Amino acid sequence: MTSATNKVVYAALCGNLLVAIAKFVAAAVSGSAAMLSEGIHSLVDTGNEGLLIYGMHRARMPADARFPFGHGKEIYFWSFVVALMVFSMGAGISIYEGIIHLREPAEISDPLINYAVIGVSILFEGYSWWVAVREFKVDKGARGYIDAIRRGKDPTMFAVLFEDSAALLGLLVALASQILGQITGNPYFDGAASILIGLILAATALWLGRETKGLLIGESANTEVVAGIREFIGANPEVDRINEILTMHVGPDYILVNISLHIISRADRPEVHAIFEDIDDAIKHRYPKVKRVFIESERNSTVPDPEPRVAD
Repeated sequence: MTSATNKVVYAALCGNLLVAIAKFVAAAVSGSAAMLSEGIHSLVDTGNEGLLIYGMHRARMPADARFPFGHGKEIYFWSFVVALMVFSMGAGISIYEGIIHLREPAEISDPLINYAVIGVSILFEGYSWWVAVREFKVDKGARGYIDAIRRGKDPTMFAVLFEDSAALLGLLVALASQILGQITGNPYFDGAASILIGLILAATALWLGRETKGLLIGESANTEVVAGIREFIGANPEVDRINEILTMHVGPDYILVNISLHIISRADRPEVHAIFEDIDDAIKHRYPKVKRVFIESERNSTVPDPEPRVAD
């Protein structure tokens, strides 16, 4: 994880904590279900950022005998836990509170404090969202936003982007409910807004869970990386045929590559090992995120097949 990722997560943590306190104060004073849901939302988001920070710390732990490829997938696991938290606590509690207030609607005693807190919250959440979008734009390059999210390998970046986008949308829903409730005198807008905020959180959690599931199971490197490796190896005159190239992200900045190929029959064992060394060095130089390369060649009738080589 880069320093930009750390910046995004810490900015979101500080913003959500301050906003959560303000929303709970407003909910206690006014009795608004929408503000209570928003407070729960921000509190859950604060806990989520804490989990992401813990996951980033765990992911940096070195490899050991039990985890020979390191702990990079820790960040994928904790990102998936974040999705579960958003769905169960954020969405579930918000929908529950909304239903309770629809069954037993209550007048909002002091809507002015809600307006003030919503305004301040939009500023805090907006800044956190802007930081996330700015860093994500740098990370995504020329790809579109949706494509970059689908192909992204660092879930902390788009997890914060998802949460902040949902938070801003939820604040707009809460603001609309306060305005409509004050104009019409209808207390049901408040409970309905809480349910809608819960549905927004549920949709956010499902999308985040879907994107992190593939990373947790073991997604391959992006297609341009695999194509680049294939193109380079195919251009080597000593390589007769490429059988397959298998890649997997062990972490956002750790790619594992397994290559099966066929070396021309006239190459002897020392030459084959030299070819392997050249391929290994070139791949790692071109793609710094590739940390380990496994290369094996098909056995042929002329030259005994060298033992599979593990490139460090």
